[in-house]
Amino acid sequence: MHSFFDIAAATYDNTFTNTKIGVEQRKKVYSSLDLIFNQNKTLDILELNCGTGEDAITFAEKGHKIIATDISEGMVSVSQSKNTFDNLHFEVLNSKDISQERFKNGFDVIFSNFGGLNCLNYQDLKSVIHDSIEVLKPKGKLIMVLMPKNCLWEQIYFYVKGNFKKAKRRSTADSLLVNVEGESVPTWYYNPSDIQSMLPEGLKITEILPVGFSVPPSYLENSILTKSILWSVLKFVEKGIKRPYFAKYSDHFLIEITKE
Repeated sequence: MHSFFDIAAATYDNTFTNTKIGVEQRKKVYSSLDLIFNQNKTLDILELNCGTGEDAITFAEKGHKIIATDISEGMVSVSQSKNTFDNLHFEVLNSKDISQERFKNGFDVIFSNFGGLNCLNYQDLKSVIHDSIEVLKPKGKLIMVLMPKNCLWEQIYFYVKGNFKKAKRRSTADSLLVNVEGESVPTWYYNPSDIQSMLPEGLKITEILPVGFSVPPSYLENSILTKSILWSVLKFVEKGIKRPYFAKYSDHFLIEITKE
């Protein structure tokens, strides 16, 4: 299955996963995943947009059973090359194709990290959320990490460069073409209130966490922000920023939705 992200698969770990910014933003995500990290229960987890498999491998190390999926054959190929676990299976799958017919046994958690679902327009994302309720077990959780419309760091960055149009480029209901390794990827941005408007009966928001409020977007990896004493300050502040209010001003935010 061809994907915009096939070309990025070979370099994604170097350009995000293993960078200072990528590591810190992932730490922030993991800080809220008590269900996965701090309980002895074995969970059935479906991951959407798994990328190069970093999260799936981490979850498998905890003993959980994972089906990790991505629309990109290139990403899945890189992920499979790392897999040494019997409890982890990677497969190519469009997130729009999840269904009860395909996944009959159900999941405790459906997880998607770092904006993979931002590649869906409003109606498609709403459909994925509605389909999720069908494959979640009772009390199961849909956990998404999305990119919001008002990233403060992005606004500061473009204002400083004098590019006032780009400073608020995310704040639109339309898609933006975002450059990913030379590919122009249609991308939509959502605030927590947008996700709330998509929820059917039987799902409720149980957590909203800012991710990347003081730690900046990954394209600032090589800036002075990560190469001075300021980096230690930014990391310290990031750990303490937990109020949902800051989610719409961050690079990403985590939203946890629970099946009632």
